Amino acid sequence: MGGRGRLHGVEDRRRVLELIEEAVAAGARQSAACRELGLDRRTVQRWHAGAAEDRRSGPKRVPGNRIDEAQRQHVLALLTSPRFRDLPPKQLVPTLADEGTYAASEATMYRMLRSERLLTHRSNARPRQHHRPPELVARARNTVWCWDITYLRSPIRGSFYYLYLLEDLYSRRIVGWQVLEHESAEDAPLVYQRARRTSTTLER
Repeated sequence: MGGRGRLHGVEDRRRVLELIEEAVAAGARQSAACRELGLDRRTVQRWHAGAAEDRRSGPKRVPGNRIDEAQRQHVLALLTSPRFRDLPPKQLVPTLADEGTYAASEATMYRMLRSERLLTHRSNARPRQHHRPPELVARARNTVWCWDITYLRSPIRGSFYYLYLLEDLYSRRIVGWQVLEHESAEDAPLVYQRARRTSTTLER
């Protein structure tokens, strides 16, 4: 509930006062009840005094660099124009600067797009998507295998052997391995097939 400067509505304040009164009637201290709700005791006392409405009026002066409505519409027209509708502000502002034009800062453009709910993917390309790979759970032997390739030092400096290793996820048993002189996408399936044949033979 608490938080310095946080705005609490009238209903929220009344509900807080009711909860604190119930806690005090049950034997709790008011300061402890306020602390549990994340509120300062003086704030609650001020609410008890009748300040149920938020009397903050906000800033009384308009910032000197605030753009007027005509400038705002001009910037929005630029952002939604066929030429710039696919560009984010971080690319649009330098493009306009190269042409000797300044409409607004990047931060201002982002605020406008956010307020107009236009801050979406602004490009012809598909937006970046994150696909979490499916989780594999091994509940028995030989249902899920893991594999990796490890470098092994050779007698020649700068040259390595490659250990192809397959491990059963459930039992942690090494089910297949092979050392080759090169790393190849064609050899990996062969190592797997060999390990699979050996595993099938052992199961029989």
